[in-house]
Amino acid sequence: MGIGGLGVPPLLLAVSLVVCLAVWSAGDGLQAGEAPPASSSFKQAQAGYRFDFPGDHGAHPEFRTEWWYYTGHLRAQNGRTFGFELTFFRRGIPPEDVKTQPSQWSLTQLYFAHFALTDLANGRFHFAEKVSRAGLGKAGADESRLRVWIDDWLAEMPAVASGPHSLVAKTDHLALSLTLQPAKPPVVHGLDGTSRKGQAEGQASHYYSFTRLETSGTVTVGAERLEVTGLSWMDHEFSSTDLSADLVGWDWFSLQLDDGSELMLYRMRRSDGSSDPASSGTLVPPDGRARHLPLRDFTITSTATWTSPKSKAVYPARWRVAVPSLDLTVEVTPLLADQELQTGGSVAVTYWEGAVLVTGTKQGRPIRGQGYVELTGYAERIVQQL
Repeated sequence: MGIGGLGVPPLLLAVSLVVCLAVWSAGDGLQAGEAPPASSSFKQAQAGYRFDFPGDHGAHPEFRTEWWYYTGHLRAQNGRTFGFELTFFRRGIPPEDVKTQPSQWSLTQLYFAHFALTDLANGRFHFAEKVSRAGLGKAGADESRLRVWIDDWLAEMPAVASGPHSLVAKTDHLALSLTLQPAKPPVVHGLDGTSRKGQAEGQASHYYSFTRLETSGTVTVGAERLEVTGLSWMDHEFSSTDLSADLVGWDWFSLQLDDGSELMLYRMRRSDGSSDPASSGTLVPPDGRARHLPLRDFTITSTATWTSPKSKAVYPARWRVAVPSLDLTVEVTPLLADQELQTGGSVAVTYWEGAVLVTGTKQGRPIRGQGYVELTGYAERIVQQL
């Protein structure tokens, strides 16, 4: 369903689209380092949170913003390769902002989904999106297990801690139907149950990932339906408080290395180009025992740029990532330059989310891998328009 069919005020949709892209957004009119006030209707992410699966795979409506984020690399039997993204966002509307009488049509939750396919053989990037309110079965998310959907787009798994995930999305010209089997248990990011996004109270999220998902299923492009296998990554994150006003966006990396380890890093960018000290990462070795990486433990250096012909944004287009304590240095290179998503029409949020190749050395030996990179705040500053 398009935006115009929701019966939702355009400003509210603009706000929700921007904030649903990520919980890390900056409020106008604040001093640097100051946190925008969270609605009293929602919980804030606090230290001491203990994940309990499978329940925490489900929705957390007591928090304002939440997403379930899948990316991966797929290969067909004929050698054709793809990258994919399928993401579901939930945005809670504070009860004090709900202007209708309680009913099935009351606007209490908004859902958004992004579906992107990078067709590497043909050098094409395809993107589709959906938006809907909760109610009458059009969209929703279970609270006891992973099951989130908009119309016939769906991500779900059985009511177990680490069972197979199922993904379904389709348009008139594209379709994705995948089964993803975790090769490792979920990994919690950050310290003491929280992933810090700033120094102020509540500037944090609860964030975990399945960092290695063995994947099989089908991809359909036009009239061609292909059997595929590959490797995927899943993020699930929820929070309620925005970032300080001196932040413009972030660079996020999920890297899967061929020695069986994974690396998640995010660098939150200040308006002067520096990294916020709360930026951090997680190393997941082959045995799955995660290690937190504060900003001082890694470097991310951009070594090339690409200018979007659509948005005119100038994005980093190649990176050198180093983790000295691991004796790890890798080059991260986009497999296709143009993997930019322009979403929402007149309420456009533009970001780059793309499949990448990893090459380099670890402890003096060659290493390779694959991954995904997300870049926000390059086309326009990510701000909350409340």
